[in-house]
Amino acid sequence: MPHLYEYTPSGNCYKIRLLLTQLGIPFERTELDIIKGETRTPEFIRLNPNGRVPLVRLDSGELLSESNAVIFYFAEGTPFLPTARLERAQVLSWLFWEQYEHEPNIATSRFLISYLKKAEQFKDVLDQKRLKGHAALDRMEKHLTGHDFFVAGRYTIADIALYAYTHVAEEGNFDLSGYPAIRAWLERVASQPGHIPITG
Repeated sequence: MPHLYEYTPSGNCYKIRLLLTQLGIPFERTELDIIKGETRTPEFIRLNPNGRVPLVRLDSGELLSESNAVIFYFAEGTPFLPTARLERAQVLSWLFWEQYEHEPNIATSRFLISYLKKAEQFKDVLDQKRLKGHAALDRMEKHLTGHDFFVAGRYTIADIALYAYTHVAEEGNFDLSGYPAIRAWLERVASQPGHIPITG
């Protein structure tokens, strides 16, 4: 049985929990509080030298880190990952983009504001991240204006990856009221069979 080391509020951890649940794959969990430094202990560093969650121990005993690599692994051979060469590449394109343009701005803003409670201390940083975060949301809005989902006209791990932090973007002070296509897509994702909330 896979074992997930995670911090529940993390969107990166949520991606894996959501996919495994929707696939009907049972898994074990170990909760680590990143604010308390529980991923920086010598014991955890031996498991993941990056000192970050999520981390998954596979049935084989092998360890796999990086959220989008993990969901790609578990989606292989399922409807969540297309088989056509171009569509698979398009999924990867969105996964890479999510980690490079979306997550560093929207997720980091959420963490600083809602979890560390340091909005004033990091005001200048957050101002820059707000601009870049809205640029990411603008790109999503443009794409979703003509598509129900991100790739292949159906729900894939590209949607899971982008849903994880977009649906809680308002916790990072990103107002989604001006993004009707994104809001409609969020509802479509939340209506998928086996959907679970990020917490609770």
